[in-house]
Amino acid sequence: MMNDELKTKSNGSDATQGIPFINHRSGLIAVIGGSGFVGRHICQQLAARGYRVRVPTRDRERAKSLILLPTVDVVRADVHDPAALADVISGCDAVINLVGVLHDARGPHGFAANHVELARKLVAACREAGVRRFLQMSALAAAPDAPSAYLRSKGEAEVIVRESGLDWTIFRPSVIFGPEDSFLNLFAGLLRLLPVLALASPQARFQPVYAGDVAAAFVHALSDFSSIGRSYDLCGPRRYTLRELVSWVGRTIGKPRPVIGLNRWLSYCQAFAMELLPVKLMTRDNLRSMEIDSVSDSPFPFGIHPQSLEALAPSWLATNTPRARYDRMRRRAGR
Repeated sequence: MMNDELKTKSNGSDATQGIPFINHRSGLIAVIGGSGFVGRHICQQLAARGYRVRVPTRDRERAKSLILLPTVDVVRADVHDPAALADVISGCDAVINLVGVLHDARGPHGFAANHVELARKLVAACREAGVRRFLQMSALAAAPDAPSAYLRSKGEAEVIVRESGLDWTIFRPSVIFGPEDSFLNLFAGLLRLLPVLALASPQARFQPVYAGDVAAAFVHALSDFSSIGRSYDLCGPRRYTLRELVSWVGRTIGKPRPVIGLNRWLSYCQAFAMELLPVKLMTRDNLRSMEIDSVSDSPFPFGIHPQSLEALAPSWLATNTPRARYDRMRRRAGR
């Protein structure tokens, strides 16, 4: 019924004239960042609904699971190259931008290049190609004047999208969890190794949201005119402090460890030390992001009922379950 109504509106002469209806049987969607954690969920749901999907990547090995999907075309491309980007979105009905990095760096790996400049390049490429529909992944509490460089860069990208003149929708999730996340799995790994965990910013608050529910919101928005020109907070059904989350992970994996909460000064000392490691687990900018609670009172959009952490995460965190063993074997096999 909704699709029939949207088709009628898209052919009418009212305020929706010129806004394309994205037909799931023929629409071609470019998913920038589609080979990433959330991107894989979105591509799978788009393919399941019959959309054609184009996913650019510099490393096809990262997108092996997507190559197997019949309506997904994985193309080798550097999305930071305007010419390559123009080829990627050519002929598309919509563009979804999911690109994001958690830690800043110089050059092409930093916040400015991946959040701000890429958003600007995508908007310009969409205008040039005549692609109207644009969906942007942001972050809860993103703002140009936020306390962290991460949230500021996400906020600057939002401004670019809002002022683009495109038919945009912005999604602002809290921390996202799922089988391959870098949040719950990080703490699970630390708790298996350490007898005691010294935890920075233990009172920081989150409202974790399942990656599959985030994907469902993106997919629904493609054919929902009411989502154009709106931003949505995406949060799960329950709020936690970071200490509560870490303690829950410990109990779930059978490794309940003492958690020592660090004060603000010690938290920054720990983060500074971790910045010196080859692999950054925590930075001072991450701590600045956590100074703002990642929670929201807004209901989950489109009538979607977000799933709880407790209902889903034990299936991959608890290593002694059949499902967890099966998932590990699949990941090792690259499937």
